[in-house]
Order: sequence, then structure tokens, then C-alpha cells
Amino acid sequence: MTMTTVLIIVLIAAAIGSGLVAGIFFAFSTFVMTAFSRLPAEQGIAAMNSINVTIVRSPFMLLFVPTAVLCLAIAVLAFLTWRGGTNIWMLAGAALYLFASFASTIVFNVPMNDALAKVGGGGPEATTLWATYLKDWTWWNHVRTVASLLASVAFVRALMLL
Repeated sequence: MTMTTVLIIVLIAAAIGSGLVAGIFFAFSTFVMTAFSRLPAEQGIAAMNSINVTIVRSPFMLLFVPTAVLCLAIAVLAFLTWRGGTNIWMLAGAALYLFASFASTIVFNVPMNDALAKVGGGGPEATTLWATYLKDWTWWNHVRTVASLLASVAFVRALMLL
């Protein structure tokens, strides 16, 4: 198998992976979080906590993490096969996914999820945290959505230039 064939396979897989991740994040940004915001704080917190427990054991993780690994491989391949414009698109896609999607999840969304998991029941503390969580978590989810989509576009553009 030639380096070009490997590169094509990895780019296709990363384009599909980052595109699917963007779609999942888009669903959360456009209707899941909106639906949760219409629930009383106690119910919204319970629903989101349930999702946060479920997602780490779901097939989503078999998409989210391996796509990050593919992005690392793409960054390495970009340097090993430098062709100018193609490689810039490869690096842009890898950076968008790794930093603005994957790393922002770890740095921003996961700590918010952890804080939410510590608040049980209702009361003013839970209500205040929930209102802040909805706003901040959703904003960072918008960032992840756009970054994942742009990463997918960048990988497709790199494929077009090969």
C-alpha cells in the first residue's frame, strides 16, 4: 500500500468521523439543550447527568476518540508528505478537530459535566448552576460543532487536492 493510498484512507475516515461528530454536537446545540432548558432545573439536571454517564460508554466514544487519533496521524503524515496546499488543509483539519473540538471538550465541557453531577435535586444552588450550565455548555458545544464541521471540510478539501 502506497503512502498516498494510506493518506486517502485516513483522510476519508477523518472526514467522515469529524462530520458525524459535528452532526451529534449540532443536534445537542439545536434541540437537545433547548428541550432541556424547558424542563424544571431538577429534571434537566437529571436528564443531562444521565446522558453524561451514558455517552462515555456509548458508540459515540468509538467515533470521537479514534477521530482524534486519526487527526494526529494526519498531522504526522502532513509533515512526512509535504505538498504545500494539500498539507495546509490537512493540518488545519487536524488542528480544528484536536484543539477546538476534542481538547475543548476535555477542558470546558467535561468539567461542567462533573460540576453538574455533584448537584442533586432542586433548590437555588441547582437552579443557578443549571442556568449557567445551559448557557456556557451550549456555547462551547457550538464551538465544537463548528470546529468538527470545518475539520471535515478541510479533510475533504485536502482529498480534492491530492
